[in-house]
Amino acid sequence: MSLPLDGLSAIVTGAGRGLGRAEALELARLGAAVVVNDYGQTGRDGSGEASAAPAEEVAEEIRAAGGRAVAHLGDVSDHEQARALVALAVETYGRLDILVNNAGILRDRMIFSMTEDEWDSVLRVHLKGHFNTTRFAAAHWRSRSKESGGPVYGRIVNTSSEAFLAGSAGQPNYAAAKGGIVGLTTSTALALAKYGVTANVICPRARTRMTEDVFAGFQEPQDGRLDALAPEHVSPLVGYLASPAAARVNGQLLVVHGGMVAIVERPRVAAKFDAAKETFSFDELDELLSPYYEDRPPNETFAAAEVLGLKRG
Repeated sequence: MSLPLDGLSAIVTGAGRGLGRAEALELARLGAAVVVNDYGQTGRDGSGEASAAPAEEVAEEIRAAGGRAVAHLGDVSDHEQARALVALAVETYGRLDILVNNAGILRDRMIFSMTEDEWDSVLRVHLKGHFNTTRFAAAHWRSRSKESGGPVYGRIVNTSSEAFLAGSAGQPNYAAAKGGIVGLTTSTALALAKYGVTANVICPRARTRMTEDVFAGFQEPQDGRLDALAPEHVSPLVGYLASPAAARVNGQLLVVHGGMVAIVERPRVAAKFDAAKETFSFDELDELLSPYYEDRPPNETFAAAEVLGLKRG
């Protein structure tokens, strides 16, 4: 019996642990040959020595289950290492079909205390890392399309966060990087659609090494049920978005966790005011905008948090 991703090849970055591991295993279960990328550092802040062990262990797990996988030790925030990662997929499997960007680090700090390096390092790994792999995958698909004279198969699944959607006071670097990934994804979706490539972005919620502090107050079930915060709730959506079934899904933002998927619309205009004359005066803006905001709670801009069930209570 044919599997949804039979004959396709995939890269999953940050796949040695947590979400990336679950996503790599799911793509392999659905039939894809996988390049398991991970830099293998021990610290979630990007500290520690690089190690091939996490990626090798996941690749071996896939092979032991009858799938195909190779490991790649590489830092996707490095342009040349990202180039080598895409080249490895093409050389090993003949082409690249699916790119799942998941690699990231955390260096949390309040905005008034954050250092330049804490800002730069998180933007580099998350946002630049997504760009680097996407840039070389996109060039591969464009070249194949020109050679064939028509569209090719290509799927990109990027990883943003609810920190971008609802704010995260102690993560200005992380929230900014995740917002940038959404912009990168929608731009990429428009640019690559004519080549047959789709690009979508997910905001997953899962209990991993990266989120152990965030979900410290949420207990895992003791009755054998799957944890509502298990990465395995996220990976099936990644498998779907990577598949031929999702050919019409492009440039979309989806929140996923615990058996729920929410499709997030692009921002809509909440209110509109026109100047009485050619341009606004200060007094006119004061008369129009101040009453509008006086009638609304201070945190109404974060109402999405309640809609998506992000609050604990």
